[in-house]
Amino acid sequence: MYKCNFAPIASALLLCSTAVQADWSGTITLASDYMFNGVSQTNNDPALQGSVDYVADNGIYAGVWTSNVDYGASADREIDPYVGQYIQFTDTWGVDYGIAYYSYHSGNNSSSLNYPEIYAKLSRVADFGTTGFNFWYTWDYFGTGADHAIGMLTHRYSFLENHAIFVGIDYSKSLDEDKYAWEANGDTSYVHYKLAYQTSWNGFAIELSAENTTLNNNNLADERLVAMVSRTFNF
Repeated sequence: MYKCNFAPIASALLLCSTAVQADWSGTITLASDYMFNGVSQTNNDPALQGSVDYVADNGIYAGVWTSNVDYGASADREIDPYVGQYIQFTDTWGVDYGIAYYSYHSGNNSSSLNYPEIYAKLSRVADFGTTGFNFWYTWDYFGTGADHAIGMLTHRYSFLENHAIFVGIDYSKSLDEDKYAWEANGDTSYVHYKLAYQTSWNGFAIELSAENTTLNNNNLADERLVAMVSRTFNF
């Protein structure tokens, strides 16, 4: 079973950076696959996802996100509450930090998979786009008791109005190889690459991406194209 850290927290950075627009919002997403760090969470099948978020004027936010998953008999539903804060230091630098709790449902002993995770994301806006330096850490990865860390470098460049290219590379590492390894041969780390085109149309955010990982012999993490469309409602 392969599980990666909380994908939709990336949207919290955008949400908090525009906190003056609304206190409450909800987002619905339809994706051809629930991918994070290049690993499918839905056994290569589509996902219907949703979130509700609250953002205060000081950048503190809280929310809950959910998606269908496919972990066989272990779980078929993920529900993740989270809380954090976005701080804009200067016109170009900001940081997003917080904690999320991954919970799993509708399976045999689903709660044994639950675990917390802390994160910090530093962003820099420049003429050539926005660069992100992101980090996640948990001390109980997927309920195994293993320390696990992920580092990610991203860049988003708008080449035309309403058209952008996103590139990302991340490194996932188990810090307790006796408790958790990414490969059956004992490998404790892997690299994930992503290249995406992002746009919007009539209020819908659209992303088409190509992804791959260095994981071997795993059909949940091989090269693929992923399509995603989402709509956010302010209330």
